[in-house]
Amino acid sequence: MSQDRRSLQDPVVAVRSALVTLGAGDTVRTFASDVPTAAAAAAELGCDVAAIANSLVFELDGSPLLILASGAARVDTKLVAAQLGTGRIRRASPEFVLAHTGQHVGGVAPVGHPAPIPTVLDASLRNHPVLWAGAGNRRSMFSIGFDELRRIIGAEVMQVR
Repeated sequence: MSQDRRSLQDPVVAVRSALVTLGAGDTVRTFASDVPTAAAAAAELGCDVAAIANSLVFELDGSPLLILASGAARVDTKLVAAQLGTGRIRRASPEFVLAHTGQHVGGVAPVGHPAPIPTVLDASLRNHPVLWAGAGNRRSMFSIGFDELRRIIGAEVMQVR
């Protein structure tokens, strides 16, 4: 599918398609109300907030960097930049996030973007047998194991806090 057509696709449909294409299976759940924060998602799912894999988009030299961080973590961008050997990492604007992911802040998934985004995976997420990540909008999440998530997104695992 072309990038132009995929960017116009419903974000949850794009995430479902990416999960299946990548061999992870469609585990997307959609809720009756928004779950735009890790705390809201954990409450809805009945899980530890630390098992929520927040998809946080940052800007690095004009390009996107996706950091999947535990819902219990606050990302230390200086630590991540030092580990990557890069310059300053800044939180991206909502417009930048939408332009690069096709998804709105509060529902960003680690997959289903118009083009691949370099990704860092919080090492602390490996402490949970089941992780939950955004699935393209504020009402949808999908479940996955740490090793499977790392495999499908090709992320670099590191400490983010």
